[in-house]
Amino acid sequence: MSNKIKVAIIGIGNCASSLVQGIEYYRGKSEETATGLMHWDIGGFKPYDLEVVAAFDIDKRKIGKDVADAIFAKPNCTTIFCKDVPQTGVKVQMGNILDGVSEHMADEPDHRTFLPLDVAQPTKEDVVAMFKETGVEVVMNYLPVGSQVATEFYAECALEAGCGFVNNIPVFIASNPEWAARFKAKGLPIIGDDIKAQVGATIVHRVLTDLFNKRGVPLDRTYQLNTGGNTDFLNMRNQKRLASKKVSKTEAVQSVAAERLDDENIHVGPSDYVSWQNDNKVCFIRMEGRLFGDVPMNLEMRLSVEDSPNSAGVSIDSVRCCRLALDRGEGGIIEGPSAFFCKHPPAQYTDDQALRMTEDFINGVGTVDAVEADAAE
Repeated sequence: MSNKIKVAIIGIGNCASSLVQGIEYYRGKSEETATGLMHWDIGGFKPYDLEVVAAFDIDKRKIGKDVADAIFAKPNCTTIFCKDVPQTGVKVQMGNILDGVSEHMADEPDHRTFLPLDVAQPTKEDVVAMFKETGVEVVMNYLPVGSQVATEFYAECALEAGCGFVNNIPVFIASNPEWAARFKAKGLPIIGDDIKAQVGATIVHRVLTDLFNKRGVPLDRTYQLNTGGNTDFLNMRNQKRLASKKVSKTEAVQSVAAERLDDENIHVGPSDYVSWQNDNKVCFIRMEGRLFGDVPMNLEMRLSVEDSPNSAGVSIDSVRCCRLALDRGEGGIIEGPSAFFCKHPPAQYTDDQALRMTEDFINGVGTVDAVEADAAE
């Protein structure tokens, strides 16, 4: 193992852009001056110890470009907080399309180049060979929502090449027992599914739901509405591709409620695409409950965040935890980080429990006693 974490990125969109910018941004920081991070050091690895050695996309505007240039190519629209990203020497390769593009994207003027049919697509053997040649240790999946077949393709490649896998999207791999068993049998770590933003709609909704629970306030009904103007929101206009996303976000909230809400009393999910919002995500949450004496109350809030940096603040920890598991020879689901960093892990815990499990994992401490202690409190 090297002192750098060699990463392959699948999908050079806004989230990848924020992650790559962040690697360079924190290179000029110290633990005392760095802000916006949950962890400065994980297993001896700092935020700038990630090295992108392979990258795949299916947009003609990105294929063949150095990663440092591709992260700023259209349709990416996230905030540029580190414009001086040096050339990496790594060219973005054509990926395997499969179901990685929704049919309706071909009708969008800025997204027609998502279908470069004249470019040869790599086989599984091609991708595995590249992973091995470049020494990839952790594969980061940033494919669009609904890319079930494409995600399975790259997960298969990671297994064959001997790489850890971080599944940032709401396609169920880590939370699928068959896939989890395959990674465990190979002795390879997997973290997933569906990244939970640093301070995003899901984590805020979970914290508030847990607050109602702890303060003895029954939650009768709730909704979470989200709008955004990035490619992710445009892609989710296709309701068929949205199913797993709604399940992931809804279960993340249901899992910390005192009692499971009936389906008609909870609505959580992306609501609409507003092009001029670009990478800004606006979330509206309403919660209705009952106080002492069953006196009704309600809470409403609005959250506005830049979506992709919000994601990168978590993914930079996910990569380092995945590499730490590789170093230790731990295969299969990395339970604490999956529960803390993701919306749809194989097992749901409260955020307090998941945080303790993650800190214990980082510090090499067993987590069973900590979880049981939390459950007893």
